[in-house]
Amino acid sequence: MNPNESIYDNLGGAEALHRLVEVFYAKVQLHPQLGPLFPEDITPVLEKQYQFLTQFFGGGPLYSELHGHPMMRARHMHIPITPERAEEWLQCMKEALVETGVEEPLRSFVLSRLAGPAHHFVNMPQE
Repeated sequence: MNPNESIYDNLGGAEALHRLVEVFYAKVQLHPQLGPLFPEDITPVLEKQYQFLTQFFGGGPLYSELHGHPMMRARHMHIPITPERAEEWLQCMKEALVETGVEEPLRSFVLSRLAGPAHHFVNMPQE
């Protein structure tokens, strides 16, 4: 991990981030708790996630340029997100990071950066 570069660049830029998002959502779709929360046509979700992560990881304001301020918690309020689901989401991301070859310490750093937003989106108690 190069501390002088953005997370986006450390991950490998656009191509690597697209791959990570694809691998991640393949896992999410198969997950018994998470899969049903997403639409059958996952393509728009993949693209928005790529745009958001590009921005979140320092690759430029792609999401904001296309959709305005992220307001991610508000955009997720219609989805029942429990603390358990937030953890399951993070586990799918961890598996995707491993599968796409992201090594330590970058893998842990990415997960720690995503843990805050994942838990911030929680909008209902544990089931």
